[in-house]
Amino acid sequence: MPPKLKEFLLRWAITTVAVLVAANLVPGIHYDRNHWEGLLVATLVLGLLNAFLRPLLLLLSFPLVVVTLGLFTLVINATLLYLVGQMMKGFHVDSFGAAFWGALIISITSILLNLLTGTGSARIRIQRGRGRNRSRSDRDGGGGPIIDV
Repeated sequence: MPPKLKEFLLRWAITTVAVLVAANLVPGIHYDRNHWEGLLVATLVLGLLNAFLRPLLLLLSFPLVVVTLGLFTLVINATLLYLVGQMMKGFHVDSFGAAFWGALIISITSILLNLLTGTGSARIRIQRGRGRNRSRSDRDGGGGPIIDV
């Protein structure tokens, strides 16, 4: 399987699991359990909107994103989730409030699953150092605890 296809399928699976978690935790987000294909199509559409429309919305709302210290990104995510709920027949988002809480849960779940699977751009590396009594030159050049995020 080509690496790009494998990465795409893994991201789609992560998004699907995240939407399933949100559908089970947030009242107002649900899918037709008899036709789970609608959920798969909805997560595919959500992924496409996140890939193509979300960057444009982030660019247009950049001042709001900066002023709110990035929290307006949740409003953009909620808008896209609500839009998918309106477009798809087998996937339902009842209100913008449900979309907001669902977007928050989807974001947190996706971050955790991306960290566990090593996909996405988030990486964590923890390195132990030699101890507290380091010389001044060691403080600049290494050996201490490092957390790369």
